[in-house]
Amino acid sequence: MASRQVLLLATAAIAATFLLAPASAEVFMVGDTPGWTLKYPATWTDGKTFVVGDSLMFMYPADKHNVMEVGGADFRACNVTGNTIGTWNSGSDTVTLDKAGRRWFICSVGPHCSMGMKLLVTVVDATAQAPASPPSSSASFLSGAVSQAMAAVGAVAAAVLML
Repeated sequence: MASRQVLLLATAAIAATFLLAPASAEVFMVGDTPGWTLKYPATWTDGKTFVVGDSLMFMYPADKHNVMEVGGADFRACNVTGNTIGTWNSGSDTVTLDKAGRRWFICSVGPHCSMGMKLLVTVVDATAQAPASPPSSSASFLSGAVSQAMAAVGAVAAAVLML
């Protein structure tokens, strides 16, 4: 009987872990195949969602480009002598997106920024609550299924602890 209780408790713990596990962080190679170069596509961010914990990997010839993080005004003006938040120049740089908000990156070599070698990403906090909206029928079903699963896990854990 005791081994059955331990098995039930272990099953409940594993189920809860999978239901509550956060999504894995993603590494985005900036510009995909061309990388961070003058051929960098301006539409690269289209359709992508950047979440706190994700990373941007900048791959480029180190003798031809760099990566500079700047503020919004310096980004818009391609001001390479303004206030820099960070500068990378190894040719293989990874920048972790550690907080929600906008992040602005440019290449400060020659006229590269004004030639379009600039990147704006908006980072969202996946743990922040989304604004309340009426659930669709599939969202309602999923929400109900998760609630039922969590209630079942809690009931199993409580029953095992009471024995």
